Parts: sequence; C-alpha cells; structure tokens
Amino acid sequence: MSQIKPYLQLTRPANLVTAIADILAGMAIAQFTFSDYDWLLLIMATLGLYGGGVVMNDVFDAKLDAIERPERPIPSGKIPVKAAGVFGISLLFAGILSATLYSFESGVIAIVVALLTVIYNRFAKHHQILGPLVMGMCRGGNLILGMSILPESIHQWGWVSLLPIAYIAAITLISQDEVHGGKKKSLYIAANLYLIVIFAQLSIAHLMGNVLLVVPFIAFHAWFIGKPLLAAIENPIGPMIGKAVKAGVIAVIIMNASWCVAFGFWTVGILVLALLPLSIRLGKMFAVT
Repeated sequence: MSQIKPYLQLTRPANLVTAIADILAGMAIAQFTFSDYDWLLLIMATLGLYGGGVVMNDVFDAKLDAIERPERPIPSGKIPVKAAGVFGISLLFAGILSATLYSFESGVIAIVVALLTVIYNRFAKHHQILGPLVMGMCRGGNLILGMSILPESIHQWGWVSLLPIAYIAAITLISQDEVHGGKKKSLYIAANLYLIVIFAQLSIAHLMGNVLLVVPFIAFHAWFIGKPLLAAIENPIGPMIGKAVKAGVIAVIIMNASWCVAFGFWTVGILVLALLPLSIRLGKMFAVT
C-alpha cells in the first residue's frame, strides 16, 4: 500500500470523483435513460483522461514543485519523473481506449480532451489567459464526452459546455496565485464567472420547467463556493486562496448535480450530489490542487 499511495496522490482522487459527475451530468443533458450499463465505459474513460491529465501536470511541474511543493510524490523522490510520465500517458491512452470502445464519436472527443490536457500542462498553464481557457475547455470537453452517449444531443445542447469552461476558468484564474497570494482583481473576475454559470443554470431550468426543483441545488452551490471566495477577497493570501480553489474544484459535483436537475433528472442529481461527501473525504486524504 505504501508503494501505491504516491501514485494515488498523483491522480488527485477527490478530483477524479468530480470528473465522474461531469459524465453523469452530460448524460442527463443528453436525456439518456440509463437503461443499460455500457455507459460505464465513459466513466472509465473520464477516470483515465482526468487522472492522466493531473499526473502529467506534476510531471511537467516537477522542477517548480521541487521549490514550491517539495512534499509531493515526484520532488520528494517517491516516484521518478520518468515513471510518473509513463503512468500519466498510460492513463490517457486507457481513457481514449475506453471511450472508443463505447463509440467512435466518444473516442474522438476523448482524443481532443487528452490533447487539451497536454497542451495545458506543457504550454498554457502559466499563461494568465490561455491557462484558464484551456483548462476550462478540458472540463467542457468532459461534459461533452458524457453527452456523446447520444451524439445527436451535442448539436442541440453542446453549447452548454461553455458554462463549465467559464466555471473552471474561474478556478484556474484563482489558482494562479495560490502559492504566493494574489490580487483581488482575479478573485472578482472569478466571482463574476461563477455568477454567469449560476444565472445560466437558472435560465435553462426555467426553460425546461424545472426551476423550483433546481433552486435548492444552485443555492447550496453558491454558498459552497461563495463563502471561501469572499474570505479570499477579504484576505487574498495563499492559504485563503487555496481554500477557495479547493472548494471550487469539489463543488463541480454540486454544479453537475444542478445540471441533472435542471434537465429533469432529479434522481440522477441526487446520485451525483451523493458523490460530494466522498470527494470531501478524499480531499482530506489527498491534495486537490
């Protein structure tokens, strides 16, 4: 177990749970009836894609982490950089394979998501604009991967993936100042992006006739992300910003539960929301950011 734990740390288990929530939300948006179990291939796909992406994040940041986060598996010497790289690439390929086994369309989307993760980690991460944008595209692509369960739904509802892009862009923008503290400007921009997502969900729920059902979910989401964000705005130091980032990442589950309910799948929404305690628990055991 002691040899496996560093590899688990690399995959950010708490974050992996949020990726599962993306797929379930995408399926709900596509109006999938969950009548068979082939959709589990897409769950396996997102675990590989997301896990591989965060592993490659640490591979490319090995030198920086040696200074800023020396306790992490690679800089601490628990996992060699080469071994971590092989592990990350293997997870990405496993994710693509699982998606392709479901359908050709899902495989293509998985390839795009995998390429976006590499682009983010290798080139865009430390760019103030491209970093949040590309990371958001990874999450939006993950939602579309869930929608690919019924490919025709992408033509009608694919634009909804722009909202997770905005949401994750907000988190990524905040996280750029996580180590050394930040400026309130970035935090205010993130708050506005959060509000765009919340109002868009309310509008779509109203359109679908489910606004009363979704309000409790959205209110819970707003409280979950708003409280630490306001604290960070009042005192924009590294630890406070870190808490805002962690809350934003884990709250992806609540956002996805809201999508499920907005599109009429309140039972699936409750199932997705039930992933929250698991993600919080894993977040206490393993790093989230």
